[in-house]
Amino acid sequence: MGIYESNYLRLAQLAGDLRHLPELTVSIVAGDCQLRLRVLERSRYTTVVWLSYLLPARDGAATEALPDLTLTLYHDARMAEVGAPGAGDRELRRCWARNQMLNKWLEYCAERGHRLD
Repeated sequence: MGIYESNYLRLAQLAGDLRHLPELTVSIVAGDCQLRLRVLERSRYTTVVWLSYLLPARDGAATEALPDLTLTLYHDARMAEVGAPGAGDRELRRCWARNQMLNKWLEYCAERGHRLD
């Protein structure tokens, strides 16, 4: 659970009050990719968001979203996770790896100076 709590705190550092996120927030930092957060769903205790960098596509004409992450924010528990609850063992291992990656990526974004609030 520690990684999920850390993800929530790191995201709050970037985006402010996670209970009251705008529908779309964008962070632009010189020398880095554009960071985007979009609210997909809201309920009393949870918010589902999409978080991604916009990277130049390989063809150079368009942009692509990488990583392409959907996060569930549990406000009462102050946790954020990538992945689906109730998954099998194999999927849980993948979820753990994605959540570790999210934690490191959020730390990196903060170090680069990104702010989503």
